[in-house]
Amino acid sequence: MANFKVSIIGAGMTGATAAHWLAELELADIVLVDIVEGMPQGKALDLLEAMPVIGKDVNVVGTNDYADTAGSDIIVITAGLPRKPGMSRDDLLNTNAKIVATATQETIKGSPDAIYIILTNPLDVMCYVAWKESGLPPHRVVGQAGILDSARMRAFVAMETGISVQNIHCYVLGGHGDSMVPLTRHSNIAGVPLRDYLPADRLAAIVERTRKGGGEIVSLLKTGSAFYAPSAGIVQMVEAILKDKKLIVPCAAYMQGQYGLNDIFFGVPTMLGRKGVEKIIEYQLDDEEMAALKASAAGVEANTEKVRG
Repeated sequence: MANFKVSIIGAGMTGATAAHWLAELELADIVLVDIVEGMPQGKALDLLEAMPVIGKDVNVVGTNDYADTAGSDIIVITAGLPRKPGMSRDDLLNTNAKIVATATQETIKGSPDAIYIILTNPLDVMCYVAWKESGLPPHRVVGQAGILDSARMRAFVAMETGISVQNIHCYVLGGHGDSMVPLTRHSNIAGVPLRDYLPADRLAAIVERTRKGGGEIVSLLKTGSAFYAPSAGIVQMVEAILKDKKLIVPCAAYMQGQYGLNDIFFGVPTMLGRKGVEKIIEYQLDDEEMAALKASAAGVEANTEKVRG
C-alpha cells in the first residue's frame, strides 16, 4: 500500500477523475469526500475494484465524513458548483467561497500538516479563501490553473502543427479567466519561439482559443465543465509535491512582491516540492506582457477584495 494519503473534497467528475489518475500512478491512498450520501462511496468502491485489473495496490475510500481525511499529506478541493453555459467563473464566487471555507475548516482539524491544492472557481480567489481559513503559511496553499491553461495551449499548437505535444512548451500566466496571459514569446517548439514558428494570425487564434478554452467545453457539454484535463493537472501537482520533484509549472501562488503584486493568489511559474510552493520564478517580461499581467491582476484583486475580512 502507498504510504502517502491524499484526500479529495468533491467527488464529482473532476474529483473522481483526479482519483482515477492518482490511483493509476500508485502514489497515495485516496479518500473521496462528498456531501451526497452514497456517491463517493460508490465511486471509491468502483475504483478500488479496478485496482486488481491494473495491478496497483492503492486503498480508495469514499465518505461523507471529514474525519476520514485525518492525517492527509495533501488536501485537494474540487468541491463547488461548476459553470453553466453563459456563466463566467466569477459568477460562482459567493456560493463557492462558502463551500471552500467549510471544506478547509473541516479538513485542517485532522490534517494540520497538509498542503492544499485548490481547483474550485473562481480559482485565484478560492485559493485566498482556503489560505485564510486554514491559517497555513502561504506556500502550503496552491491553485491548479496555469497547468491546465498551458496544456490547452500546447494541445492547440499540436493540432495546428502536427508536432508532438512533448516538443511543445507553453506558459500561461495570470488569473484563471478570460484575462489570462499566454506568453507567446517564452513559449516554444523544441526551443524555437512560437512567434518564429507560426504565422501571427494563427498564433493569435490559438491564444484566443486558450483564453476561452474552458468556456468552449462548457458550451459543448451544456451540463457541466471540463474534468479530464483539470484533474490531470491536479495529479501532476500532487506527484511533484509528494516526490519532491522541484517541478516548475504555472500555478496560482500567493504574491509577496513578485511581479509587483501583493496579497493575492495569481498564476505564475512555481517550483513545487515537498514543502509546497518552494519558489516563484520571475520571467523578464516586456512592456506588453507586463501590461497584460497587471490587467489580469486587477480583476483578481477586485474579486479577492470581496472575500477579504
